[in-house]
Amino acid sequence: MSEITWKLDDMVGSGTSVKKVRLTQLDGTLPNLALMKLSHYHKAKGDEVHFYKAATKDMFEPDYDIVYGSSIFTFSKDKRDRFLRSFPNAVVGGTGFNNQTTVEHLIGSPVYENYDYEIYPEFENSIGFSQRGCRLKCKFCVVGEKEGKNSHSNWIDEIWRGNPHPKNILLLDNDFFGQPDWEVKSKQIIEGKYKVNFNQGINIRLITDEVAETLPSIKYYDVDFKTRRLYTAWDNLGDEKIFLRGVDKLLKNDIPPRHLMVYMLIGYKKNETMEDIMYRFDMLNDLGCVPYPMIYNNESKELKRFQRWVIRHYYEFIDWQDYTTTRSSFYKDDAQEEILFAGQ
Repeated sequence: MSEITWKLDDMVGSGTSVKKVRLTQLDGTLPNLALMKLSHYHKAKGDEVHFYKAATKDMFEPDYDIVYGSSIFTFSKDKRDRFLRSFPNAVVGGTGFNNQTTVEHLIGSPVYENYDYEIYPEFENSIGFSQRGCRLKCKFCVVGEKEGKNSHSNWIDEIWRGNPHPKNILLLDNDFFGQPDWEVKSKQIIEGKYKVNFNQGINIRLITDEVAETLPSIKYYDVDFKTRRLYTAWDNLGDEKIFLRGVDKLLKNDIPPRHLMVYMLIGYKKNETMEDIMYRFDMLNDLGCVPYPMIYNNESKELKRFQRWVIRHYYEFIDWQDYTTTRSSFYKDDAQEEILFAGQ
């Protein structure tokens, strides 16, 4: 049993009485798998589980024997701080908290693949990992450090919840086509007539001919399973040739660029200029891809404005220079701009 598990047992006691448990999702719009695992684990023990997205305790909540908090985004710091002030003894995890705590550490089990969907009653699809880890070690990404190289997690049929739920699977794999079993799992998707959302994207720089030939047979969709969508990234201007090579491989297999939402990491490279950023954006726009800027430096107002200009499709009727000089026609001030964008 790990030290973390010992601390958890010490906190709640090791008796058989029913515990009151609070699960807290501090950010993210998708169902949180870690909290779903913890909910299943505690309910299986007969504990009373309460699920919240609020960081603070309301007047009608009971006292808890144990409180969990999960955060995946670094920009949720203010909400995390409020949560820890309200629940100073909470057990926390997720990349937002910058720690390596996992559900398996907490419950003292090397593998726990049981999920409670009841805490997300409006979610009808299935969600999970077919593999964990990544073959790369990008400096701006925590996956390689936290999860290591690609390793099997679940088969596709194991992720699906079964009837009467739709055969829509939201895959959270960071590198689906980088795992040794990608061909077998692709075949399961195709023969099982599943619709799949590759939520964390595919690495277009490493697309092989075999992957490009397989993808057209897969029913890939966006997170709402309404629009044909593949997610990928072009983070480094120096990757232009290899990125375009990947787009060309997909195009040769009848996957049009409009199916590609391309994340652009901006604000990461030292001395990056707006000209560098606009070059990538213009190239993606000309190809017919859907660009989506992702800001590494959240303090830059210029990058935030650029992100809004792209995501809200303002570029379709006003160019960047005009947008930066006539901002008042879109919003009154930065505070209003922040509030409007928070709902996107």
